[in-house]
Amino acid sequence: MGPLIQNNMAAFFKSRHRWKRTSCFTILTRNLTGKYDYDLVVIGGGSGGLACSKEAAQLGQKVAVLDYVEPSAKGTKWGLGGTCVNVGCIPKKLMHQAALLGTAVKDARKYGWKIKDPVSHDWETMAEAVQNHVRSLNWGHRVQLKDKKVKYLNLKGSLLDEHTVRGMTKSGKESFLTAKNIVIATGGRPKYPTDIPGAMEHGITSDDIFWLKEAPGKTLCAGFLTGIGQDTKVMVRSIALRGFDQQMAGLVTDHMQAYGTRFAWGCVPQRVDKLPSGALQVTWADTRTGKEETDSFDSVLWAVGRAPEAKALGLDKVGVEVNRETGKIVVGADESTSVSNIYAFGDIGEGRPELTPTAVKAGRLLARRLAGQSTQLMDYDNVATTVFTPLEYSCVGLSEEEAVGRHGQDAIEVYHAFYKPLEFTVAERDASQCYIKVVCERGGEQRILGLHYTGPNAGEVMQGFSLALRCGATLSHLKETVGIHPTCAEELTKVSITKRSGLDATVTGC
Repeated sequence: MGPLIQNNMAAFFKSRHRWKRTSCFTILTRNLTGKYDYDLVVIGGGSGGLACSKEAAQLGQKVAVLDYVEPSAKGTKWGLGGTCVNVGCIPKKLMHQAALLGTAVKDARKYGWKIKDPVSHDWETMAEAVQNHVRSLNWGHRVQLKDKKVKYLNLKGSLLDEHTVRGMTKSGKESFLTAKNIVIATGGRPKYPTDIPGAMEHGITSDDIFWLKEAPGKTLCAGFLTGIGQDTKVMVRSIALRGFDQQMAGLVTDHMQAYGTRFAWGCVPQRVDKLPSGALQVTWADTRTGKEETDSFDSVLWAVGRAPEAKALGLDKVGVEVNRETGKIVVGADESTSVSNIYAFGDIGEGRPELTPTAVKAGRLLARRLAGQSTQLMDYDNVATTVFTPLEYSCVGLSEEEAVGRHGQDAIEVYHAFYKPLEFTVAERDASQCYIKVVCERGGEQRILGLHYTGPNAGEVMQGFSLALRCGATLSHLKETVGIHPTCAEELTKVSITKRSGLDATVTGC
């Protein structure tokens, strides 16, 4: 008898439920009293699903959350908390910090620190520390669910009908839960380019990189690996950071190239072969020259997008509408689906930003609406985000391209500045990619449409300015703000040169 049955048997008898056993699964049949086992069942134990379930429980709802992690193609698996905690934001930021510390060590000599060579990085030490922190978060999530009286079930959830969720254990045992409302928050997983021979067999994804026990070595990859001494190369089919402001994306990649990451632009992988030595030989086509080229790597990391975790949910059985192109669930402004009591939010929702904080906020607001405590909807406009590349990039609002597309070139004004962080001066670091851009309406009060920043601590800088944008900030508001000196953030309050003027936008003086 499984733990789910053991833990709930007494409650089921008290509620006059009866169990029916078959050779392959156990079914809970209920007396037709019009009641459900739960007020809310959440499928998906990522940041959004956990936030939704805990909020609902605090509002007096009886809640269960189902979470089950299918191992990656390479067999990597992890605990409760979803992508952000286990294979996304948290380990990425920590390993990004490891790379920044490597740069800081180099800077330290200029500041008088006596550091003996050789300075080296130990992947195993870093990985163990990061993984231990992630495991502590996994445990913390379980404790929080218990404290808030949310029933956590390590089961793979799918829909049987509009009020019934089927949960399956790793061994294939099934159990069933009924709920007044069902929320789907299963997120997504990284994709493999399945049309490339050897891609899945020999490559890894972000589901694996943070859990490697040994350094990946020479890697066809990106980002923080250069900063911790790994030989890295990035292959780009067309453009980098698709969906972001492309001028800013260019500054990010220029900085990466200047600090040792090699780029192969306009190149399309053709196949991956494992050599007798164990190295991975990647063959690609250079679309600019028409030639086929090869190189060998220790690791190949695919970063070609994410796919929604929707195929095993049984959405078609209950009539939940899905976008056929993306595989994501079609949702309304209130996170509703085409089935009245089934909701979806986060990365699984069509048109939603794939960002942890938006999923958390949307989940909490949904829980309040379902509990009858609020009518507030999630506002997905002007959500700030940061790309933790070696030179960090943060933004909020519209990119320059989006602003031109919506308002027209003549209706917008772009203020910009190239600045040098004070901490770069003594260290004699190149600051040619440290840049600020403020995209405004050209007429009237010059309402700010978008803010963009590359430089140190980008996320910390942009968080406060995102509040200003949500409050309708104008260029006058920005310029009337007294900056904190000496900081990088104050440069945003000093912008005065427009792109249209053609004047040199380099900041001089302190």
